[in-house]
Amino acid sequence: MHVVLSKHQALGNDFLVLDLDQDSSLVARDDWADVAKRLCDRRFGVGADGLLLLRTLESGRLHMILHNADGGRAEMSGNGIRCLVQAAHWAGGGADGAEYVVHTDAGEKVVTVEGWSDDDTVQVIVDMGVVDHMDEPTDWATLECHPDRPVSHLSLGNPHSVVGVDDVEAVDLLALGAKIPYVNLEIVEPGPEPHAITMRVHERGAGITLACGTGACASAAAALSWGLVPAMTSEVLVHMPGGDARVRFDRDTRRATLVGPATFVASITVHL
Repeated sequence: MHVVLSKHQALGNDFLVLDLDQDSSLVARDDWADVAKRLCDRRFGVGADGLLLLRTLESGRLHMILHNADGGRAEMSGNGIRCLVQAAHWAGGGADGAEYVVHTDAGEKVVTVEGWSDDDTVQVIVDMGVVDHMDEPTDWATLECHPDRPVSHLSLGNPHSVVGVDDVEAVDLLALGAKIPYVNLEIVEPGPEPHAITMRVHERGAGITLACGTGACASAAAALSWGLVPAMTSEVLVHMPGGDARVRFDRDTRRATLVGPATFVASITVHL
């Protein structure tokens, strides 16, 4: 069977979007983990950090399933959901300001298309929900973090461990991430602007990526709690290797809102 994928990237975090509604037989398939590993392979496949399965439930309501590049199923992706909505919005001919409710493994997320900044890039706002505290991951002690370093273990439906460091470039993030591969590991330093942080991430199921939307939200929440940005900051600018995202965090409700771009890369026909 031949199907059409669209490839998108959000700050260098790239995804393949497969619309399951293009063929009725796709919904019944149960081998998506293997399909994701094959398609996401950067040498023998198309190449991506993850595969997004899209279904349109009704007008303005979408369903998203995410398999990381290693085939594992992930609850949520802040960058991935923007790419998925771009694909659905474009296919449906939606207007600026259109709102979507997206069903994910981490619950329903409300996503608003803010507008197009060029022919291929759309700005998207995602209500990411509550940033919860979670228990320290198993094997956390193997990272041997200095006890004076700030650490927060947080959940946005998927698990994050955020560590404050002096210089994100001086850390061997690949080695540290390999010690807790079942958690998204973010390292964060303040600035350079007063309301900003700089972040690198090792993502569960994908390794080091250029950006992480849920990680940006977890890092912004952690930075506010540690005082890396002023307490009255309403929007944290998160610098990542792939570009910048903005995170609005309500300290009373602990709800995070993610604002950032999604860019269409290509349409690709593949054999499944």
